[in-house]
Amino acid sequence: MKVVIRTFDELSVKELYDIIQLRVEVFILEQTCLYQDLDGNDDKAYHVQILEGDELAAYARVFKSGIKYPVASIGRVITSPKYRGKGYGDILMKESIKCAEELGEHHIMLSSQSYAQDFYAKHGFRRTSRESYLEDDIPHVEMEYRRGE
Repeated sequence: MKVVIRTFDELSVKELYDIIQLRVEVFILEQTCLYQDLDGNDDKAYHVQILEGDELAAYARVFKSGIKYPVASIGRVITSPKYRGKGYGDILMKESIKCAEELGEHHIMLSSQSYAQDFYAKHGFRRTSRESYLEDDIPHVEMEYRRGE
């Protein structure tokens, strides 16, 4: 297992293809949700990849404050169906939080699919006071992390 974090300009064509392929496989096909995955923000993100050999096992985007939220954020959190149940999601979240903190960010937001909020809670995220909402017709909750809380 290897952790790779790159800016958009540092991604190889193969890395970008693998990232997009996994996002489409899970977020669009598996979840049967038609939405614009390529949202124009990939070039502003740090791309956290968990690799098993040369396969992308898990992935997330990390943004500095002021891009997606007034504070830092983590999004497009995903584990390949082939690697689920093996702890890659936990490794991914630890590395994504670490990435944000190394960028000087200690307050992080994310938009969690409602069913996944317990997963994020075990990594220190807490629901904000914002009510549940639909994002691409999927129930979501807003969550935040503050180092030391």
